[in-house]
Amino acid sequence: MKVGRLHRWTTNYHKAVAIQERLAEEVVEGPPLHRVGVVAAVDVSGGRTGEWIAAAVVVMDIETLQTIETRFAAMRATWPYVPGLLSFREVPVALKAFRQVRSRPDLVICDGQGRAHPRRLGLACHVGLALDVPTIGCAKSRLIGTIRREPGLRRGGRAGLVDRRERIGTVLRTRTGVRPVYVSVGHRIDLASAERWVLATATRYRLPEPSRRAHQAVTAHKKEWAGRGYP
Repeated sequence: MKVGRLHRWTTNYHKAVAIQERLAEEVVEGPPLHRVGVVAAVDVSGGRTGEWIAAAVVVMDIETLQTIETRFAAMRATWPYVPGLLSFREVPVALKAFRQVRSRPDLVICDGQGRAHPRRLGLACHVGLALDVPTIGCAKSRLIGTIRREPGLRRGGRAGLVDRRERIGTVLRTRTGVRPVYVSVGHRIDLASAERWVLATATRYRLPEPSRRAHQAVTAHKKEWAGRGYP
């Protein structure tokens, strides 16, 4: 899969913030995404020592939920864990995995934030710009934003996530009685479509099925490497 070069990944804090602010202006929110045949998800995990990170990309048929391909990558981290700048740590290895993907997806779901970010450029936006594919941020926890009311307890219940009077995402209940996820635009999709496709792919569990499989894949891959003595 073709991956665009956005900037150098080895930089300092202030330049990284400036890069985020610049790229945030390039993110496209919309149009609605009506049809998806192939969906991909990416998950990134760190090593035990924090010196290396691994990524897994799972590509699936959205109708049958059959896995088409799974790709892995790993590399030594070139950036520390810094809240708000996580994409500089995780996106390089995610893109390394995407370069191996043969089936171009219609949609990518990222385990992380999109527009729901202090500078409106979370990991999902970064990935979306590099791949030029409709991309969603679907996070398990909130980074920023205010929830004015809790979403309904039934599947499909939702509430707006707001920061400085700006709607930056949706708190979405994917299963009845289960903790919600935090959905936001990554790139080339509108928020309503992002909500729709997260619900469509969250068929049995809290997380979208592609994201769940990507998490399982990277966890297993990391354990395998750790067993071989990889740091």
